Amino acid sequence: MEFLSHYNLTGLVIGIATFLIIGLFHPLVIKGEYHFGTRCWWVFLVMGIAAIAASIAIRHILWSTLLAVWGASSLWSIGELFEQRKRVARGWFPENPKRRRS
Repeated sequence: MEFLSHYNLTGLVIGIATFLIIGLFHPLVIKGEYHFGTRCWWVFLVMGIAAIAASIAIRHILWSTLLAVWGASSLWSIGELFEQRKRVARGWFPENPKRRRS
């Protein structure tokens, strides 16, 4: 960690990690809607609240920031999950034929 702050790389690491976290949540929303419909929204809610609470509790700026990004991305994914349902209804994404509509 001293290496990052000595060479002023903390912001770069946060930026790259933010990009990767957001990139991870895109397929999670798609796969979650495909397999569970919108019933899994509460998982994103719990994950978001837990990550934000941990972000507040942790004093280290790098980990606190990354947890806050994780929490915000989790909460944002709730809305995206319901938007994904609309995208499936429009035919933009495949519908799971084995899952009953919720």
